Amino acid sequence: LLSLIEPTAGDIEIFGLPLAANRSAIMQKVGAVIEKPAMYEYLTAYQNLKIFSALSGVSKTRVQLLNELDIVGLATRAHDLVRTFSQGMKQRLAIAMAMVNNPELILLDEPTNGLDPVGIAEIRELIKSLAASGKTIIMASHLLDEVEKVCTHVAILKKGNLLTAGPVDEVLAQEDIVEISAANVDELEKVVTEMGGYTKLKKHPNCLQLFYQTGSAQLDAINKYCFNKGITLQQLQLKKKSLETKFFELTND
Repeated sequence: LLSLIEPTAGDIEIFGLPLAANRSAIMQKVGAVIEKPAMYEYLTAYQNLKIFSALSGVSKTRVQLLNELDIVGLATRAHDLVRTFSQGMKQRLAIAMAMVNNPELILLDEPTNGLDPVGIAEIRELIKSLAASGKTIIMASHLLDEVEKVCTHVAILKKGNLLTAGPVDEVLAQEDIVEISAANVDELEKVVTEMGGYTKLKKHPNCLQLFYQTGSAQLDAINKYCFNKGITLQQLQLKKKSLETKFFELTND
């Protein structure tokens, strides 16, 4: 998307324009943070932002640059050397640098990689605030819990192939998962196999997972069937599928 490498096949359109023929015009409206952004650590945050702005051909006043730092929560550290910053602060500065041209689209590559829990939470909230301000953000990440917390839409890829895509809630709501356990899991498996009605069964050491079409799992009916077969259930619950669970289901098949 950034033209850093040449595609082996296919076409790319951004803002409805073919990227190959309109790269310069498109990139003027795009900002990006690559996985580990580089900056001058012996200079201040403000100086780094000023240099990057000039290199990008964007003319901004001191007040405008300081406002950019304020947006990413670095107003009070604007004149501190970058070498004194935590990794999370450097990541926020990188996002400020990506926004100097007031982009419509921001591409973030592993924005929370290597951050501690506090840094991850700060970047998460920053991304949400940028999205709320009208920016479109594409984030590539292997931290699926963060993707689930931040993103409105998700696409799961494996070796360049698209496995699923859509609103996060819809991707995760494609089936119900019922987790069920009893003193004798082997006997429980025989009973629920007789019962049927599910699309897939996964056996774990201490429980079974039954997969149903969305909205078709009836916990009362499952409990009654097992009770009538002499099985007293220790656990019976409808579990919300996580993005991590969905990812492993799709990529391990």
